[in-house]
Amino acid sequence: MGIQLNSLVNALVYAAIGIVIFAGAFLVLDKVTPYNLWKEIVQEHNLALSILLGAMSLGICIIIAAAIH
Repeated sequence: MGIQLNSLVNALVYAAIGIVIFAGAFLVLDKVTPYNLWKEIVQEHNLALSILLGAMSLGICIIIAAAIH
């Protein structure tokens, strides 16, 4: 039982670290772009930006997962 609990705790810690790193990378990406991402996606309905941001998010997540693993 101790080994399974230890694995669960490790998984939760690594997931939390990954989420924090992703949120930081997203904030940096938002500050680097010359416009407000949220306004462009939600209010202006910019589909191309939504697709680009989704692809970039997946790429960042894959890199973070590989680095943590």
